[in-house]
Parts: sequence; structure tokens; C-alpha cells
Amino acid sequence: MTLATETKPATDRLEPAAPRRWGAQLAAVAAVLCGTALIAVHASLYGHWLIDDAAITFAYSRDVADGYGPVLQPGAEPVEGFSNPTWMILLALGKLVGLFDHGTLFGVNDQVLFPKALALACCLGILVLFYFGAKTLTRRPALVTFIAGATLAAIPSFVIWCFSGLENSFYALTVAALAVLVLRAVQSGDLLSHRVAAGAGVLAMLAALTRPDGIIYAGAYAITVAVFLKRDVLGRSVRAAVVSVAAFAVPYGAYLVFRWFEFGRLVPNTAVAKGQAPPTLDDLDQPGQIVAYVGWLVVAVAVACLVLLLVRPSRLRTGLIALLVPFGLAVVAFIVLEYDWMGQLRFATPVWTLGAFGGAVVVVEALAAARVRGRIVLVCLLVVGLVSSLNGLYAQGKDYRANVKTAMCLVAERDAQAVNGFADILKLPNSAQVGLIDLGGTSLGSRIRVLDLAGLGDRKIADFAPKADVAGMRDYVFTEAKPELITFIGSWKSTFEFDEDPRFARDYATIFENGATGDMTVDSRNQVTYHVRRDLVDDAKLAELQAYARKTLPPILELNKTAGLRGCAPIRPGIKAAA
Repeated sequence: MTLATETKPATDRLEPAAPRRWGAQLAAVAAVLCGTALIAVHASLYGHWLIDDAAITFAYSRDVADGYGPVLQPGAEPVEGFSNPTWMILLALGKLVGLFDHGTLFGVNDQVLFPKALALACCLGILVLFYFGAKTLTRRPALVTFIAGATLAAIPSFVIWCFSGLENSFYALTVAALAVLVLRAVQSGDLLSHRVAAGAGVLAMLAALTRPDGIIYAGAYAITVAVFLKRDVLGRSVRAAVVSVAAFAVPYGAYLVFRWFEFGRLVPNTAVAKGQAPPTLDDLDQPGQIVAYVGWLVVAVAVACLVLLLVRPSRLRTGLIALLVPFGLAVVAFIVLEYDWMGQLRFATPVWTLGAFGGAVVVVEALAAARVRGRIVLVCLLVVGLVSSLNGLYAQGKDYRANVKTAMCLVAERDAQAVNGFADILKLPNSAQVGLIDLGGTSLGSRIRVLDLAGLGDRKIADFAPKADVAGMRDYVFTEAKPELITFIGSWKSTFEFDEDPRFARDYATIFENGATGDMTVDSRNQVTYHVRRDLVDDAKLAELQAYARKTLPPILELNKTAGLRGCAPIRPGIKAAA
């Protein structure tokens, strides 16, 4: 395999003649817009739902924009309870220009609408990148772009997490930009230019500051250079790789310095709390989850098309090999990451992004290259594979729509309002604390401080996570933190063994308890308990708290059983249910 350095760019040879250029441009616009529209239609099926963890980043972006710095709540200790600085900054910019966390846009809570609109813009950007990448690989770039967009629109995992309020859409955009940059550079013979090297480094840096595992893409450019290395350009290759590493390391290193001085850690606090362990041999079967999710047959057909196109030397083969580098890194990152409780293969977004693009290219080009009999066989296999795949994907999306994971609005209305009501009855100062599990919506809406018992937003509790020291965590809660209120969701009270610790019953009284009513996710959301520190209440005050809870919580819990996709009013500190 050699790297062409003087040949005419493939884009020049594949561009349509002048009389057809307008038609090609219209086809490109139509492909991008139609693909984006399909993604938007699928996203609309999940209503106003945003995952509660996304609201953690929302809280930080609010405080950054308001001048309080990167803190979870104004005046709180700086703790990096987010792992997506670039996404947080984009949201903060949205707040600064009046598009986010100000109220409503077109009658919809902008805390819901803006992140989803930003995600859609990222998806549109991805398809634009696909088109420009496809121009170097095929004479049918618009068709490839539309097929890739339709493929992404059909994958619930991609759509759910891109429109969840989390950083997945921007992460996918940065990875797609890096892949297309390197692809076009390889095809044009410009791979070793310092412009491309620096661009690849900067894009890798953006990916690494969008998700911690994005650091793996820092090696994408150097690996590509090594794959196409020739002895007579060894010196240029080394210099270009150094430029790329420097373009990544300087800004990323600057953020690490900021992180150390601002937060006292070299990794996000979330990484400590989650206790990411080194991968084991058992993790090598992780890609099987991806294959099973979309269907074995459709993946097998795409792989067969890829192999057929890689057999003969061609510019297409060169481009596909270049594309396989970032795709392979995306798969490796998925293997390394721990299991994610949110489900729907949340960490597979870059795999879906590059896989959809590469799959569209190889299928279109294999069909074009095959003879009539081969085309018939390939089409038949594709039809059977797609029918099976779409059936499975439809079931995945339908099931998630019916049982979405913890929603931001649900948490804000259930916990933030209850906590504020309790705090007002107790006349607690804003410096009082509530210990909790669901952090996002409550951090946006609670007027008192939140103490994250899961450790994402609390440095001391996070330090107990790598050792699974739940006893040490409880010691800290009972002897140091002593939160005025504590609330548990689902089985977390048992997971942290609070129900077995005599200090909990001794020091805290129960305000309200709603037991589990079934095994479904939607029922576990309503398995909630609220507790108050005993030294703050007498019998009369506890009865007042309990009466408030009995009046305000049951209607919300009843709504939660069937309305996980609903929106909510803008979430502000101090929101409270009507007494």
C-alpha cells in the first residue's frame, strides 16, 4: 500500500461535468436534508425526554454563563461533575445568547428544546461531512449520504443518545470530521501536510474534551500515516505526526493544567466515581453487542462487500483503509469502556456514525461493481437482512420509548419540588444539604445544596467508589456531611446498605415512602423515600412534612407511570409544588 503524493485529487475526477453540476448540488442538498429529516422524525418519537444525567451538565453551563464558574450550584466547591467540557461550553454559549435556560422557545422549555436543536444541527453537520467524504470514494456521493443518514435514523441507539441532552451528537460530529479530514487527505495525496496534521490533532482534542474516551483519537492521524508509510517520505511522516501530536497535546494539556488547579484532579470526578477498570479478555466480545443490535446478516453483507472491494488495488480501497483507522479506534473505545446502566449501547455512537458511512459506501460500490447475477444475490441478501434488522431496531426503539431511563423533568418535579417544599417548611438556609442519587434535575431546581451519594458531583464520596467502600461512604455521610434531608430512588438504599446501618434509623426519620409496584423501569422510578434529620423536627413538624408529602407527591408519582416523555416548565432553583 502506497501513499500517492502527486496524483490528481480524486475529487477532480469524480466531480460531474459543468452542465450537470447544478443537479449534483441539488442532489447533495436533498440527501443531507432528507437524511436529517429522517433522524428528526425518529427523535420526535421520544418526545421531550432528556436523560437526567444531562441536566448535570446543564447546571454547570448555567453557572459558567452566570459567572459563578464551573460549579454544580452557585457557591459550591469546584468539582468536575461533568466529563464533556466542549458540550458544556456550547450550552453555556446558548445561555449567553438567550437560547438556553432562559424560559421557553416557541412555547417549549428551552432547557429541552435547545439541546435537541443543537443535536439536530450536529446530525446535519455529520451528513454534510459524509457527502464531502463520499465524493472522494464514489461517483454517487448523494446516494451514499442519503443511505448513511437513513441508516443512522433507523438506529435507536444513535438517535436516543444524540437527542438525550448528552454530548453524543457533538462527539459524533468531531469523530466524523476527523475521519473525513484524514480520508480526503489520503485520497488527495495531502496527508503529510502540516495543515492536515494540525487539523487532525485539533479535532482529536475536541473529541477528547467531549468524552474522556475520545482521547483514543489522538492516535488516528499517526496510525494512518504509519499505514501508508513509504521509506522515501519517512522524515516528512515523522514531522507530520509530531505536528499532529503537538496540535492535540498543547490545548489538551492546557485543559489538564486548568483541571488540576481548578478541581485538584487529572481526570474528571465522574471517572473516579464510576471506577473505570482496565479492560480484560472477556471484554473482547463487546463488539458482538453492536452486531447483535443491528442484526448479524446485514453486518455480514456489509463486511462481505468491504472484503470484495479491498481485494483489488484501487483508490477506493485506499480510502476505505483510511476510513477503517478511526472506525477501528471507535470499536476499541467501546471495548474498553465499562458497562453503562443507561442501556441502548450509549458508548457506541461513534461506531454507528462511521459504520453507517462506511457501510453505505461499500454497499453502493459493491452493487455498482457486481455483474447482474451478483447484484441480484446481493440485493436479495440485503432485503432479507434489512427486514430482519429493521424489525429488531423497531422493537428496540419501541421498548425504550415505553420505558425511557430517568427523565430530567421527572426528577425535577418529583425530587426538586419535594426538597424545596420540605426545606421551606423546615426554614432551612440555602447552605443546607440534601443527599440524593438522581442529581441532574434536582441540581437545577433545588434551592439547597445537593450531596451526590453516587459521587459524580462530590469529590469525597467519589474517592470511596474505586474501593467499593460503601461503609466508608456512610461514615462520611453520618459523621461529616450530615445532610438535613436524604432521598433514595429504586434500590439504592439497599445498594449503599443504609437500610442495614443502625445510624440511619437513629439519625433520620422517614417523611414519605412509596414502595416498588413492579419490575419495569417505569415502576422503579416511583420507588422513592424521603428522610429528614431527626434533630431538626419534633412530632408536629414531622407530621407537617408528611402531610405536605402526601398531598404533593402522589399526583406526580401517578403521572410518572405513564408520562416519561413529557416536558416540564423551566427548572429554576426554588421550584415548588403547590401546597
